[in-house]
Amino acid sequence: MTTRSKGMLVGVSLGPGDPELLTRAAWSALQTAQCWAWPVVRAGAESYALSILERTTLIPPARLLPLVFPMIRDRALLTHHWQQAARTVIEVMHQGVDVHFLVEGDASFYATYRHLERAARELDPDLISRVIPGVASPLAAAALSGRALCDGDETVAVIPATVGMEEITAILDRFEVVVLMKVKPVLQPVLQLLAQRHLLHKAVFVERAGSPEQRVVLDVASLVEREVHYLSLMIIHNHDGESGLGMRGNP
Repeated sequence: MTTRSKGMLVGVSLGPGDPELLTRAAWSALQTAQCWAWPVVRAGAESYALSILERTTLIPPARLLPLVFPMIRDRALLTHHWQQAARTVIEVMHQGVDVHFLVEGDASFYATYRHLERAARELDPDLISRVIPGVASPLAAAALSGRALCDGDETVAVIPATVGMEEITAILDRFEVVVLMKVKPVLQPVLQLLAQRHLLHKAVFVERAGSPEQRVVLDVASLVEREVHYLSLMIIHNHDGESGLGMRGNP
């Protein structure tokens, strides 16, 4: 039990899938936590975040809170689930218990945690919260790809692929390295775009980085008409290496 009258909401970043990528801060916090919470797409569903910890020697606390965050685009329905999850979390926190919310990757990088924190703060403006940062998936994917994510003066854009092909095209015109998150729903149009721009050989696809099911695809053309997991991304090195020399602007 904490010494405060109310508990704290803690976003615990677990890294993209490999338990060895847990930080010492995350490990320490989870060892002493009284309550773990994690997102699921529906009641009774498995949790990718929890599965990372299941491959460690950490012993779960007595109090466990799976929270439903469905993968839908209906804003009103999403808000309903965020508020419902926030009420559940606050009820536990008002008993003086810290709630440690498990997040794959990093809690500040395209993660459910901030939605939960925002909804909880709307219900309790005096909410105390903190984030334990972790390894974000683009960095893990770059390590698996065998080359640097960026170097020298290279510019980098990290975007959700769901912004649309027109926006991706514009970003490819402006940045030397482009990381496409959430690539599963639009993988085929992305592959078509890369083929049109002769960039297929400059892209790498990484799925579930660090997990036992991880997949690294250097020949992204092989993914045409193939299904992929939703935890996937693509790194596109949209140049021939000139900007990586660190000499931009020099004679």
